[in-house]
Amino acid sequence: MEFGGRYHVAAPRRSVWAALNDTAVLKAAIPGCHRIDWAGETALDLEIKVNLGVVHPVFKGGLSLSGIVPAERYTLTGKGKGGLLGLAEGAADIVLTDAGDETELVFTATGGASGQIMRLGKAIIGNSAQKVIDGFFERFGAAMGATVTPLPPPS
Repeated sequence: MEFGGRYHVAAPRRSVWAALNDTAVLKAAIPGCHRIDWAGETALDLEIKVNLGVVHPVFKGGLSLSGIVPAERYTLTGKGKGGLLGLAEGAADIVLTDAGDETELVFTATGGASGQIMRLGKAIIGNSAQKVIDGFFERFGAAMGATVTPLPPPS
């Protein structure tokens, strides 16, 4: 499954970068996030309760950052266990560019799941994942004190 979007963030690129790496901002932005902590220079541990419509599994796992170009881009790769429901995993590329004194953020991600989660159907998971992404960026803006506006896909 693929997800993504483009967003205009009414803040300088370095401020957006700092917020993307601030666990307090991330915890406030990630729906259902119970815990997120740095486990190393390029690794985060997290615990998230996910709303998949009919079930609400708690995923425990980690994120690793790679391809880091400070204040410009990185790739997040994550894996989480949802107990008896199985595994979820994904990767996301985040790219920041200047938009005048503000920032354009492009987010592209792929994800998948195994076990009982797949029995819920890709449509439910896909819709839930896109809602989580959209909600993340809305909350992210609020947590960092900047307006975040979705942009249309590039033509």
